[in-house]
Amino acid sequence: MTSAPATAANAAATSRPPRAARIATWIYFGLNGFAVGMWVVHIPNVERATNISHSTLGLLLLVLGGAAFLGMQIAGPLADRIGQRRLVPAAGIFLGLSLFGPGLAGNWWTLGLTLALFGFGNGSLDVAMNSHAVVVERAYPRPIMAAFHAMWSIGGAFAALIGAAALRAGVDTAITLSACGVICIVVSLLTARFLIEAADEEPAEEQSQGPAQKPSARLVWQLGALAFGLMLAEGVANDWAALQFRDVLNTSTSTAAYAYGAFAIAMTVGRFATDRVAAVIGPAAIVRYGAALAALGLTTVIFVPWVPVGLVGWALFGLGLSGGVPQLFTAAGNLDRRASGALMAKVVGLGYVGLLAGPAIIGGLTHWMPLNAAFALPVVLCVLTVAAADVLKPKTGQSEADKEAAS
Repeated sequence: MTSAPATAANAAATSRPPRAARIATWIYFGLNGFAVGMWVVHIPNVERATNISHSTLGLLLLVLGGAAFLGMQIAGPLADRIGQRRLVPAAGIFLGLSLFGPGLAGNWWTLGLTLALFGFGNGSLDVAMNSHAVVVERAYPRPIMAAFHAMWSIGGAFAALIGAAALRAGVDTAITLSACGVICIVVSLLTARFLIEAADEEPAEEQSQGPAQKPSARLVWQLGALAFGLMLAEGVANDWAALQFRDVLNTSTSTAAYAYGAFAIAMTVGRFATDRVAAVIGPAAIVRYGAALAALGLTTVIFVPWVPVGLVGWALFGLGLSGGVPQLFTAAGNLDRRASGALMAKVVGLGYVGLLAGPAIIGGLTHWMPLNAAFALPVVLCVLTVAAADVLKPKTGQSEADKEAAS
């Protein structure tokens, strides 16, 4: 018969936050950012090796994006069916294997095939690790999601540094990408044992409940629409910040790089700070005030033609966007714990469509108006996000129930 002290000790052990799972999730986010970053750094070399034009490359990148979206939609329900503990490492291994392909491709169709596989693996890991992050966050008394997304940025930064060093040393692209693929596989295998399942953090009485009430489709679409708008704005900064400095402010190429640097650094720092702020003011306030700050920053970029002020504007834009998307992903994953992956796949997928569409839409608008005028679109989307942020507020009576469940 179990003694009372032993029972109390077991309860205390199971109620401790799963720090090992949290660190493992950090690693997967960083690994995903590293893999994507290594591919991005080597795009020019791959383009030359396969002897394709810029336009062909653009079409193949659309194949990559479409495959990533497909991977997200498959991975979401699969995470609910087989569990995040199995899916996350499987997706990481698949991504690592697919990374061998682009460096070995010799023509457009082999590159297209390998990019489809790489995109599918990237999309699958994206949803799987975000779904697992929500599971880990539920076991903590405070938000921790934004820091996971910051680790993705850190992984991308490491890829830029290591990839640049490999290129300077003249290392063959196939060797570099294959080595990165091996790293993804090994790290995924070593880290898998520290992951947890959704069932591991749910109380026994909750597991025994009947079918939960499904969240409204309207709410899912609202969260997806907000993710679309914020990630579209992020995509605009990724592809157009440096070009805005070079073409509008007439800076050198080296100076223009600082525009994106200011945005990326501010976004990374903001994500590390977001969780503690969200614990105090709540996710709706993070999205609202963050979108307002982003709108202010990009408006400054549009109207003030001075490089130092422009750098501040891009930094404010990155800081404002840094915390919103993690709050939306968390909200989607908690709408229904038994369909967390499927719901998150919809919101993440819509956000990803925005990330891909943003740069292309701005490019199309520049045929009709100056680049700075085209930036009005992400400003408007940020303003609309400010108005719609209340969708993240819990319904009446729901917040107390959530607090009891978390305690």
